[in-house]
Amino acid sequence: MSVVPVLRIRSRLPLLQVLKTALAAVASWIVAITIIPGQLPVFAAIAAILVVQPSVNQSFGKALERSLGVITGVILATAIGIVFGHSAWIVLLAIVISILLGWILRLGPGSANQIPISAMLVLSIGAATPDYAVARIVETVLGAGIGLLVNVVLVAPVLLAPAKAAVTTLALACADTLDHLATSLSRANSDAELVALLQQARALKPLRDRAIAAVKEGDDSLLLNPRRSRHRDELDRQRMLLRRLEPVVTRTLGMARSVHDHDDPTLHEEPTVADIAVELARAAHDLRLLVNDRAASDEPPTETAEIPALTAPLVIARPHPQHWILIGSLMEDLRRVRDEIVGEPT
Repeated sequence: MSVVPVLRIRSRLPLLQVLKTALAAVASWIVAITIIPGQLPVFAAIAAILVVQPSVNQSFGKALERSLGVITGVILATAIGIVFGHSAWIVLLAIVISILLGWILRLGPGSANQIPISAMLVLSIGAATPDYAVARIVETVLGAGIGLLVNVVLVAPVLLAPAKAAVTTLALACADTLDHLATSLSRANSDAELVALLQQARALKPLRDRAIAAVKEGDDSLLLNPRRSRHRDELDRQRMLLRRLEPVVTRTLGMARSVHDHDDPTLHEEPTVADIAVELARAAHDLRLLVNDRAASDEPPTETAEIPALTAPLVIARPHPQHWILIGSLMEDLRRVRDEIVGEPT
């Protein structure tokens, strides 16, 4: 196993976020050393660095998490120090109690880890510095507040583009798979070709999960964001499109699995199967229209805009007894795909 992928990520953080993190750390350092002179405001800078997150909502959560952990740890350490003193074994006792307290209160990892760290520092360093506990709380809250303020004021991040890209990628992948299905139903297929079809369809599930996660991150980036009113409508459009795509993914995978499991050299000779192949290609065409900027907007289509290619539901001719279950299954899945694309209730 290589160590490098663990240490490095595939893409860099946005430069703006890096600059905001640096600015928050510097600002918190300057403000804290002005308010609390006499010691380096390391904890203010740490809090500011941790609080600057990809979204305002995440920054607010980190600020609360960091502040809660520090305050709880300082109070716990102060109480233990008053009762038991400041010997070495008391520091170990405070660490154990802090870890158990975080578990009992069901705190998140950030707060739960911060409690023993704060308690340990207060009992070890604060024993020689009477005002250390109070200064640590003030520093942390100050740094967290400055980090949150910087993230809000300086172009609060909106993760709309990743959500739109993920949903678009999913829709185009569904369209490509439907085209592949149409081709497979139009000819005799080798085992390798059927396996490739099924693998392509199965690859839709991680794309769907990625799109769901991206839309959730987009929602999170708009929560508490002063710029949310400008982007809410577009994110809602992506969310509605994703809801329509989720059944398409399920039905497309079902059709690919059915063809993989029940295909035979004569299947493409069935007249109804040939018609289904045509409808699948039309469905792929119309699915691509859904992610077209003009088709997704609220503006009416112009005369030059592409128009949907789907036809009315097919009338099934009596198939060969060996094929009727597969054809029925494909027809039902195609019907659901068609209804999702044209936006009809199912």
